[in-house]
Amino acid sequence: MNRMIPKIGSVIVTLTVFFFAVFLITGFSNGQYFVCSLLPIGYIMMSAGIQNESSPDRRVAANTGLVLAAVYALLVLLVYFSQNTYVAQNDLNEQAESILRFKPGSLTFCYDLLGYGMMALSTFFLGLSMQPDNKPDKWLKWLLMIHGAFFPGCFFMPMTGVFSGSSGSGGSGGTVALVAWCVYFLPIGILAFMHFGKKSE
Repeated sequence: MNRMIPKIGSVIVTLTVFFFAVFLITGFSNGQYFVCSLLPIGYIMMSAGIQNESSPDRRVAANTGLVLAAVYALLVLLVYFSQNTYVAQNDLNEQAESILRFKPGSLTFCYDLLGYGMMALSTFFLGLSMQPDNKPDKWLKWLLMIHGAFFPGCFFMPMTGVFSGSSGSGGSGGTVALVAWCVYFLPIGILAFMHFGKKSE
């Protein structure tokens, strides 16, 4: 069970990131919101697996990564669940629209960036806790740790007001950046699946 759950979580991560990229390219926003509501669940399952197998001298790093995964999940679930429920089902006035509708500069957009900043920190600490013994696991470790570099941008850029003048869904530049993130993160899900599959043999 300790290996099967994170293995399933890795599948959820892989599939949701893949479909997120597809929905980004096709412009299906409700699909994006739906899969991004499932991604945190898979990510926590995967993170718990990495934390569970960490050695005692790396347990603090692993625990930090798991707690940050939970913070990420809470923020992102609130953002995307609200888009497919309250925002989609109600006529919002101009003020509520500017706060709740997911678009660059909105409150929900800032919370989303904060959430993914927490995810970046989470991957860094989880990668730090790993002690790989083969090449795929080394790739997984370094992809997780390097992903931590997304934290400063996600955390500090919203404070600069750089998104306040943006419109729509962030334009083609934002879409390209998100698709590039999907291309980066997809191997993490695949390598994690291979890792936990190996452990279950």
